[in-house]
Amino acid sequence: MDRPTKFEHHRYVGDKRTQVVYDLDTLEEPELIDELMAAETFLCFGPDTLAEARNRGYRLYSKQRPAEG
Repeated sequence: MDRPTKFEHHRYVGDKRTQVVYDLDTLEEPELIDELMAAETFLCFGPDTLAEARNRGYRLYSKQRPAEG
């Protein structure tokens, strides 16, 4: 999946409405990100890690698995 222009340097993008974070490197449903960009309810994390997203109360999208390594 190609990363949205606003997130070309970010791997994790959160949805403020649902507190779900998407891993753009492994997401196989680009329509989810298209809808998120249209709704403008997105958030990036600094540092750009799953641990930081979880620290802010976000959980990984249920159809994704945490990346190994």
